[in-house]
Amino acid sequence: MSNPNLKDNKTKRFFGEMFRRPIRLLSPTLYVKMQYRYITHHKLYLKKPVRYTEKLQYLRLYVYPKDPLVIKCASRDGVREYLKEQGLEKILIPIQGIYQNFDEIDFNKIQIPCVIKCTHASSYNAIIRQKEELNIGLLRSKFQKYLKTNYGKKTVEPHYSKIKPQIIIEDYVGDIASLPVEYKIHCFNGIPKSLYVVSNRGVDIRYDNFYIDWTPFKESQFNGWKASETLPNRPTNFNEMIKIATILAKPFPFVRVDLYNINGQIYFSELTFTPAKGTLIFDEDQADFIMGEWLDINKYLKH
Repeated sequence: MSNPNLKDNKTKRFFGEMFRRPIRLLSPTLYVKMQYRYITHHKLYLKKPVRYTEKLQYLRLYVYPKDPLVIKCASRDGVREYLKEQGLEKILIPIQGIYQNFDEIDFNKIQIPCVIKCTHASSYNAIIRQKEELNIGLLRSKFQKYLKTNYGKKTVEPHYSKIKPQIIIEDYVGDIASLPVEYKIHCFNGIPKSLYVVSNRGVDIRYDNFYIDWTPFKESQFNGWKASETLPNRPTNFNEMIKIATILAKPFPFVRVDLYNINGQIYFSELTFTPAKGTLIFDEDQADFIMGEWLDINKYLKH
């Protein structure tokens, strides 16, 4: 059953857009409270957070911006060092280079298909699957803008602001005809508890939610995203994916470990500390409390 809070209020959105920037600059905490209320329709309790989404807001504002390891692992180059330190270099997607600015890239030497990403942000990327798709002028304009953007300040996810903006180019993995399925494993105090599987990306995207034992967790469907008509099968080497997620998640109160599994080969995608900025609208509100019980942040609570 879809959550009625998903219905958009255009008048509310208009006034929200009008006042968003000055509030964000004057008081990030007030901004987050207002954003949370606007999107989820719930009041944000930061002194005694109970919901999973409330606890993510607390981590977003007060914990992760002060954690050097979070900042390192939110960076697309820093997280590669972290995986190497954990003995997981074998699941890293090969890279073709890291660049301080766009014009350092010699596209005569770049192997296509590839994925071009910024190190300091989420979703600042471009997928190049064929040479005919390579529009250097358009890419230059896009990535020059990306590199100048303080992503953490823009989204009020302050841990991103401490990451050096660079460009990283990864090899493309999987079939170029379709983007690879992604497995997003939610880890609470170092323990994988649930996940969702993203399939059919770029065509008719689908999101399927499971407990970590692959039992459907339909209540945690969120933000109006559609599930598959036929649920995806559990990978034969899923236990290995859980082991990897457990190793990577150990130091953090919460992290989402994103992995690919292509023909039995596991690849690392990224670590995500504040999914959707923590402003998730679940199909069933109960899921917010179930996941909130999994996440213990008592030792961090000071505000």
